[in-house]
Amino acid sequence: MRKAAALAAAAVVAAAAAIAVRQRLREAKRWARVAAVLSDLQERCAAPAARLLQVSDAMDVEMRAGLASEDGSKLKMLVTYVDSLPSGDEKGLFYALDLGGTNFRVLRVQLGGKEQRVIKQESVGVSIPQHLMSRSSHELFDFIAAALAKFVASEGEDYHLPEGTLRQLGFTFSFPVKQTSISSGTLIKWTKGFAIEEMVGKDIVAELNEAIKRQGLVMKVSTLVNDTVGTLAAGRYVDDDTMIAVILGTGTNAAYTENAHAIPKWHAPLPMSGDMVINMEWGNFKSAHLPLTEFDQALDAESLNPGEQNYEKLTSGMYMGEIVRRILLQMAQEAALFGDNIPPKLETPYILKTFHMLVMHHDVSPDLETVGIKLKEIFQIESTSRKTRKLVVDVCEVITTRGARLAAAGIHGILKKLGRATDSPDKRRTVIAVDGGVYKYYTFFSECMERTLSDMLGEDLAPSVVIKPANDGSGLGAALLAANYSQYLQADEDY
Repeated sequence: MRKAAALAAAAVVAAAAAIAVRQRLREAKRWARVAAVLSDLQERCAAPAARLLQVSDAMDVEMRAGLASEDGSKLKMLVTYVDSLPSGDEKGLFYALDLGGTNFRVLRVQLGGKEQRVIKQESVGVSIPQHLMSRSSHELFDFIAAALAKFVASEGEDYHLPEGTLRQLGFTFSFPVKQTSISSGTLIKWTKGFAIEEMVGKDIVAELNEAIKRQGLVMKVSTLVNDTVGTLAAGRYVDDDTMIAVILGTGTNAAYTENAHAIPKWHAPLPMSGDMVINMEWGNFKSAHLPLTEFDQALDAESLNPGEQNYEKLTSGMYMGEIVRRILLQMAQEAALFGDNIPPKLETPYILKTFHMLVMHHDVSPDLETVGIKLKEIFQIESTSRKTRKLVVDVCEVITTRGARLAAAGIHGILKKLGRATDSPDKRRTVIAVDGGVYKYYTFFSECMERTLSDMLGEDLAPSVVIKPANDGSGLGAALLAANYSQYLQADEDY
């Protein structure tokens, strides 16, 4: 009897041991599959130095093609009509309106010349009601002009404008526009949820000026710019060597100062300064040298603009989080990364924002506690091992590293076009003004980008190229350009 009991107990122990062995084998196979996906991802996302130089060369070639003709390149290389940037001598009171989405911002700044610079600055943000985004242009611009009038009415005694003087407004409009002068441009199409079809093909500055008149405001739009050009202006205001501006945020773009003689498609008289700011619209850059994966291809195919904005889809805040989600979903499907059941929320497109990604990536706690909290918050994954959380961080790092290194290669391409990427006896200092949430808040991204650019330039040249954060280029930059392009006009002028 005892012998039978002992045998039975031994059988139970053996069975349990066998189950444990099978579980360990299953777990080992599962992690081997996960490791294989990660290894393949690392290989396909790799951006070694040789590839980055190919991307830089391709950017240089596409820039030249875009400057030569309107349809010569995936890069639009738009002539902005900005041929002069702020010098620091600007004085007076100027306004800016920054319309880039479902919110807009109005700003005023009192400038005191080289000695005092920005004496005072104020701004206010306003949300646009949903119904105005698809009604009439009159209703939309009347709403904006009314908010502008209310802001002007709160000017206060700290701001000084000679009586009867026409206020000057810099207008940042971050939608596709065909610019026709420094203060005019026709809308090509709406994006970001706007759908006022009657506005397409119309001069947006004329529409805004008319709405300002209807408010009885003594004000006129003196410059029309996009946020990247504004960032370049804000950068130049604080450093005369600023030649390039880059936005790395929800989207990405670059602008730079080009020699007007190097723009074959420019047929108007050459500007007195000899320079012209070019809005590259570099998010649409495309090259066979960009390291694409099946995740990128699927994202592109299912996007609202398949085949377009390829570079942006690799480097910007709109897309990096979504790429990580797609990778984690495949790992969950093929290797049960989060257990036998796939978390339903993991199948929701764009649920993982790049902000969530940076919070997880920046987690330095020993147990990666923040990663676990975010996985629960976003995907409702109740519990995860440290090993799983570390893998999530590794995926974030692969995608961020690729994006940052490709952004560096793009900047290197601009420097190459300007003749500032190779050592020469007349080595000149070049400052790059950078703005946008990805650059400002994703520390790993910004440090990796700067380190990569330095490596590409080499130890002799790297010290002469400086990256500087440019805060609020889309607001302050527009006001500075308004100051730069306008001497005070009298209110009785026909405007």
